[in-house]
Amino acid sequence: MPPSEKGLNQITSITSATSFREVEDHEVNLAAIASRVISIGEVGVTLTSEQKHFILKRLHYDVLESLDDLPVGATFMLEKIENLSAEEALEILKESYEEFEDDFNYPEEDLDLIKRLINHTPGSFEEHVKSKLDEQLDTKVVEKVSTESIGVNSNAEDSSLEANAADYLKIVDWDLQVRLEASILAYHSPYPEIRSVTLPYDDPSIPAETFRAYVIGVIWLAIGAFINQFFTERQPAITMSTAVAQLFLYPSGFIWYSIFPDVTVPLGKFSFRLNPGPWTYKEQMFATIIYAVADASQYVSYNIYSQKIFYGNTWATWGYQILLSLSTNFLGIGFAGILRRFSIYPTKSIWPTILPTLALNQALLNPSKKENINGWTISRYYFFFTVFGASFLWFWVPDYLFNALSYFNWMTWIKPMNFNLAMITGSYMGLGFNPITTFDWNIISFNYPLIYPWYSQINNYLGMLLAFPILCAIYWTNSKWSAYLPLNDNGLYNNVGTSYDVNSVLDSKGLLDVDKYEEYGPPFYTAGNLLVYGAFFAIYPFSVVYETAIRWKALKQSFFDIIATLKDFKKPVIDQFHDPHSRMMSRYPEVPEWCFLVILLISIVLAILCVELYPTETPVWAIFFAIGINFVFLIPLTMLLSSTGWGFGLNVLVELIIGYALPGNSQALMIIKAFGYNIDGQAQNYISDQKMAHYAKIPPRAVFRGQILAIFVGGFIGLAVMNWQFTSIVDICSETQSQDFTCPNSRTFFSASVLWGTIGPKRVFGGLYPLLRYCFLIGFLLVFPALALKWYGPKKWTRYFQPSIFIGGFLNYAPYNLSYYTPGVYASFAFMYYIKKHYLTWWEKYNFVLSGALDAGVAFSSIIIFFAVEYHAKSIDWWGNDVSWVGVDGGYGQQTILDAANAPDGYFGPRKGNFP
Repeated sequence: MPPSEKGLNQITSITSATSFREVEDHEVNLAAIASRVISIGEVGVTLTSEQKHFILKRLHYDVLESLDDLPVGATFMLEKIENLSAEEALEILKESYEEFEDDFNYPEEDLDLIKRLINHTPGSFEEHVKSKLDEQLDTKVVEKVSTESIGVNSNAEDSSLEANAADYLKIVDWDLQVRLEASILAYHSPYPEIRSVTLPYDDPSIPAETFRAYVIGVIWLAIGAFINQFFTERQPAITMSTAVAQLFLYPSGFIWYSIFPDVTVPLGKFSFRLNPGPWTYKEQMFATIIYAVADASQYVSYNIYSQKIFYGNTWATWGYQILLSLSTNFLGIGFAGILRRFSIYPTKSIWPTILPTLALNQALLNPSKKENINGWTISRYYFFFTVFGASFLWFWVPDYLFNALSYFNWMTWIKPMNFNLAMITGSYMGLGFNPITTFDWNIISFNYPLIYPWYSQINNYLGMLLAFPILCAIYWTNSKWSAYLPLNDNGLYNNVGTSYDVNSVLDSKGLLDVDKYEEYGPPFYTAGNLLVYGAFFAIYPFSVVYETAIRWKALKQSFFDIIATLKDFKKPVIDQFHDPHSRMMSRYPEVPEWCFLVILLISIVLAILCVELYPTETPVWAIFFAIGINFVFLIPLTMLLSSTGWGFGLNVLVELIIGYALPGNSQALMIIKAFGYNIDGQAQNYISDQKMAHYAKIPPRAVFRGQILAIFVGGFIGLAVMNWQFTSIVDICSETQSQDFTCPNSRTFFSASVLWGTIGPKRVFGGLYPLLRYCFLIGFLLVFPALALKWYGPKKWTRYFQPSIFIGGFLNYAPYNLSYYTPGVYASFAFMYYIKKHYLTWWEKYNFVLSGALDAGVAFSSIIIFFAVEYHAKSIDWWGNDVSWVGVDGGYGQQTILDAANAPDGYFGPRKGNFP
């Protein structure tokens, strides 16, 4: 067959044969298409060279160095645009405009373009070229496209990203642009961040769930579970994320392909191929999803740390720990089945946190054609390893050689013993009000500045800034005796200013002994903790009511879909969604609903055994309460998380209700709190992995099997690591632990169990902190002005105003502060706003790869540093490692405004005999 005819057949294989609503219209045979290069002249033959150039610029393929060998994505989209009729395209735009009109993630300029296309009178592209060629298209570029020999980017004045962005926003050829914009919606994604990490087509023949993917995934799951659990109680924590794990998954797959023979291994009625060809991007993603369970730290670890370290519960043995771990984790899987129609299939559920993982998968296993983006020609693959190496080497400086660059509290160096200066600007003991707080990526990336959308970052940070003066007012006015305590600590204190010893008020069963309590006294929160808990109580009624009102249309439609599904339960849920990624995934069978139901029932049985076989003092009904409250809050909270990347758990609400229902019982509170938080938290973790599989076109049933296996393996490894730490790390969870294993998360968990479990909300609200109960009402009342502003305020600003995230900024204190968030805001503005707005092509190619590479360098460097020079201490004693810790911010000198020793009768708070 002549080459030209062969190329024509390749193109014909992806030409629209049915409709964009049919799955076949989104599939290609990659092996066939990639068998011969396809040039610009062989594709879209009915389009003019000017129109092809316009399309390439809109899709950011104008940076290709040659048009003689088009990427598959460019060939695919050109053919779809060519074959889509203007009438059908216009209907797509109308439907999409109605769907995305209020979507704050949808680019505002693109939405405006769609509106103008819908209302515009068709015009002539050729006439526009003749009259305003110098404004839109460089003559040299047009000639190069038509000759198919030189890349669009060479020596062209209008090849800058600014001109590229401006061109497509002007209507110069209505017929072409209607089809172009509609094709993006019908065959890819409306969001540039999603287009940058996904493919507009699928090849179902590419293997995903293979034996080698299971083996490689489980091996690295074991390693990651060890590392993540080991460092989870370090401040700040160090995490080997899913994006980082791919750095090892990729060479592992390549090595397997290189050394193992391609033989079929019989296994009873089943068999598998030991080496089914080159390692594929779907196998890589499947192994990554297995690993991702290790990236989701076990919330029940805080239970176990609290019970073993702070409460000294010797009965919390391996059997108890296994039952608690398996039941909480698998309850999350059971609830994940409910979330599919709300947080996987909808296009608006973009899940920002998973995008770096997808970007790295693309960089490693889907090499791009040579491109020139403003002089940048490096591939994403080499870019990743370059940045990774630099990050690996640099982290040695702030973490080991020059610690002052990590906690860069330079303002306190002026007068180290000045209490007020340290409290306002200090990075460690203070509030971190400092414009330059760190040169350590581990802190800069604390709030994922290259992942979360810019509007999410700035809403959250503005909330922190508003909380700052409120926190200062609480502390410097000695509100509720807070001036006798540290400013921003997350611990609990007694009325003489020392750590609260909960065992001093407990009986032999771990319940409150009133006589001991009357002698010892109540616990007290710091100003930081008071602010955080007040914000938590406000955000629950606010977020549920507000998010339900804002997303009512989508929620209502989803519930109608549920009713329709019940009427026709054999019809797959995904058939109700018509976006391109859901169309492609409809090829693969879904996990039946009964599978999730079985998991849910087994988990409930394990939970009942956990509370009945051990002296937990926890009634069985409390487990069903936890399940019920999660069912109520699960959908709105997950929808918020999936669209913004920001969310919060039900831990505080659960502990409050259980504190009322089971007063004086901190053991029951901790256990039900684990269920109350973990059901939602783990369900969201698993559903985000399933969304990652949705983007990568991994069969849902394969994902389900992989996650079930990973929960078992990761859970047991996490428990083993915890129990080893209890006996092997000296002074673990001490505030002065030499390797920073101060247990900030478990300490917060323990403090909450004492105040809301042992002491109980009745005493807290009745006499200790009565103002906190009004925060629920405040949160509810704030809904109405927030909705009025959102609905009737200027759209330019209210489109990006997210009050739930704004209030969430209050939750960032105690023990963390502004110093952990300020540098991330700078990075977010630079990459998620400025570069994304002005240099979109660069951003699409490199941003998420950059994020993953920086994280990977920090993770591997920190592991080597810890075991090489910290576990057996080899410290470097010099000014650069000591200056941050010599003054008040380092824990020396005055630590509180008032001294409890100088209080009346030598203690502060309510008088003995009148304790609440």
